[in-house]
Amino acid sequence: MSRLSITLSLGVFFLSVVPLTAQDQPAQLPEGDGKQLVQSVCTACHETNQITRSSGYTPEGWREVIQTMINLSGSPAETITKYLATHFPAGSDRKPTLVRGESSIAFREWKVPTLGQRSRDPVEAPDGSIWWAGQYANLVGRINPQTGEMWEYTLPEGAKPHSVTPDQEGNIWYTGNGNATIGKLDPRTAMITEYKMPDPDARDPHTAVFDKNGTLWFTLQLSNKVGRLIPSTGEIKLVTMPTPKSRPYGIKLSPEGIPWISCNGSNCLVRLDPQTMEPRVYSLPDPKTTVRRLDFASDGLIWYVNSSLGRLGRLDPKTGQTKEWPSPSGPKSHPYAIAVVDGIVWYNESGRRPDTLVRFDPKTERFQSWPVPSGNIYAGIVRHMRPTREGNLLIHQSSTNRIILVTLNKATASRQ
Repeated sequence: MSRLSITLSLGVFFLSVVPLTAQDQPAQLPEGDGKQLVQSVCTACHETNQITRSSGYTPEGWREVIQTMINLSGSPAETITKYLATHFPAGSDRKPTLVRGESSIAFREWKVPTLGQRSRDPVEAPDGSIWWAGQYANLVGRINPQTGEMWEYTLPEGAKPHSVTPDQEGNIWYTGNGNATIGKLDPRTAMITEYKMPDPDARDPHTAVFDKNGTLWFTLQLSNKVGRLIPSTGEIKLVTMPTPKSRPYGIKLSPEGIPWISCNGSNCLVRLDPQTMEPRVYSLPDPKTTVRRLDFASDGLIWYVNSSLGRLGRLDPKTGQTKEWPSPSGPKSHPYAIAVVDGIVWYNESGRRPDTLVRFDPKTERFQSWPVPSGNIYAGIVRHMRPTREGNLLIHQSSTNRIILVTLNKATASRQ
């Protein structure tokens, strides 16, 4: 593994302040031997709610989770493990409903080098390498899937990349969720160019996608905006979403190259005119709906996750008609990431432990699901999934620093 830190900056680095959401607020830990140690060690990287919201583990499970975050041994490690296993034992209240079927898949894992980085959003580059964002460690990384060799690239201070996306030339673009930038990494030189948001209210670039002309489209969730960046000129244009607090999250292009956005704070999908950037809102039937991500099938139909209500949905952009199916694990399953591969819809149930990968065949309307492994334990969650050129899936498990290649219709699994 190599660690590179060479930066060419356009503009001045700055750290934007983003207000904490309810899920980010600290939580009270129960009294007991080891509480103070847990608070001092664990909160150096994350809030205590990451512990209280977990599904709990056995002592062996907690040891493995801890080892993915910090190099800790001896008496402190045992004290923390005992406290966590005592007060947060393995539970079954979030157990998924797994559905058997005839398809088979294989999981291949890579554990990324830097501990506690919460690796996420893997994607395949044009040369076949796999890239990921290490948000908590302020880096992006690359895997050679043939050899397993990995490299990590340190980003400008405060970037905290939320996602990575390659362009046609093999440059790697990241969304600087922590310092209001879009960044471009040239893997050949390890040089980084930053593009700062032109509006101080545009704080948190989130997810990005390139169109066929090389234009980068991206969302800014808490800022309630969508952006367009033209790499040849560096020009950035931002538009505010018409629905207040819609929290634009996922973004995908239709077969015609039109950007569509999912609303994580409202019951909507939004079509963006690629020339004028004028948004058109498609309201989904149930006002309690929120949508993490979406994807397109080759016939132009939109598939989306109704995250708040535990459903899989479909929208016909031509007619505006929608149809939804209950996810196998129910209304609290919180479907999150989604991808359509060869006409089959794949998504995950992030509200269950273990996190499940779900297959849905639109022709038969049948589900099948598998638990997502993460080392020797099960820990969530998959926040993004993208297909490879060979028709497989790239997913991740942030809490255990795993990048995972899912080979579809294969029967064997391997781990690295």
